[in-house]
Amino acid sequence: MSRPHVLRAFSPAGGAATSPRTAWTRMFQTCFAVTFLMFCAIHPTFAQATDPAPDRTLNIGIYVSPPFVESSPGGGYSGMAIDLWEAIAARSNLPFQYAPYPTFRALVEATRTGEVDAAVTNLTITRGRAEVISFTQPWFDAGLRIMVPREPEGGFWSVIGGLSNAGHLRAYAWLLFVIAVATIGLTVFDRKFDPEFPRRWREGMAESFHHVVSIATSGRTARKNLFGWAGRIWSAIWMVCGVAVIAYITSSVTSVMTAVSLTHGINSLSDLPGRTVAVFSGSVAEEYVDDLGIAARAYPNIDDAVAALRRGAVDAIVADAPILEHFVYSHTEQKLAVVGNLFHPDKYGFAFPTDSPLQTSITLDILKYREDGTLEALRRKYFGQAQ
Repeated sequence: MSRPHVLRAFSPAGGAATSPRTAWTRMFQTCFAVTFLMFCAIHPTFAQATDPAPDRTLNIGIYVSPPFVESSPGGGYSGMAIDLWEAIAARSNLPFQYAPYPTFRALVEATRTGEVDAAVTNLTITRGRAEVISFTQPWFDAGLRIMVPREPEGGFWSVIGGLSNAGHLRAYAWLLFVIAVATIGLTVFDRKFDPEFPRRWREGMAESFHHVVSIATSGRTARKNLFGWAGRIWSAIWMVCGVAVIAYITSSVTSVMTAVSLTHGINSLSDLPGRTVAVFSGSVAEEYVDDLGIAARAYPNIDDAVAALRRGAVDAIVADAPILEHFVYSHTEQKLAVVGNLFHPDKYGFAFPTDSPLQTSITLDILKYREDGTLEALRRKYFGQAQ
């Protein structure tokens, strides 16, 4: 019986024979390798992945937030985040220029739309932000704390300031105006109808002013009745007005003094309900206090927030702990204090537009600087031994 005929392929060099399947496999592998190398050479994504250095100047968005980003007198910028970024840029030969933004919200939006290539500041990593932009490995651990006036100002001026903020001083001014008009009117009236009233204007005005103030402060009058029962009715009306004025002044001063004493009773997060706090626009603190139902007013930066706190527009400031602590340390004349324990702990990272080729390489640089002690040295430079 004859054996079935088997087809064999011979190597071009006349060597050992190979099967057709093996020949096709090698041909496919060769074609795939050539195609892959050509694709990597011409496709920009692969080119960027192997070499993150751009062929243009990067636009780096920043938000001034001492001590992470500070404006220098010469027009430049400094701070912990700036030092870290510039070390990374120098290591990777990245040309860049800074573009300042007024709020965290504006900076995040500019990063999302690709208006900037990176966001460099104390930007907290949150789930909501991570859904629209990309973050590096965290490079700083932080959280929220509360800033309040360290101690009340002088008692008298605290009350005056509280009356002004509540609008009572304006009401008092109207009362003085009414008293002045009543004094003039009463003087004219008594000069005409009371023959015993002093004829000299100076003495007459003094007499009338005494009567008006007596009514306004005690609800009583010592002037004689010139018109019988009608005069009695007018005297009663005047006394009712005086009692109302005294009640208003007493209640307004008492309420303001109580508010002044309570303003400085904030020592923790549990003391904030029922108060109004200042936060930074677009910050994590703004979202957090809103979720808690605490009344808040947003300000673009810490200077505006502190100004609002000093004039009594808000009762406290809720913001990132290192920002508040640095401000208190560098502005001792403001007589402010950071109170309570750290709450809502979070982390800072640099941010990029989604799928930015810079994210991976810069994350690796941050990890390197964490391992070799560079990050710790920067932290000690700006915050000393304790964080």
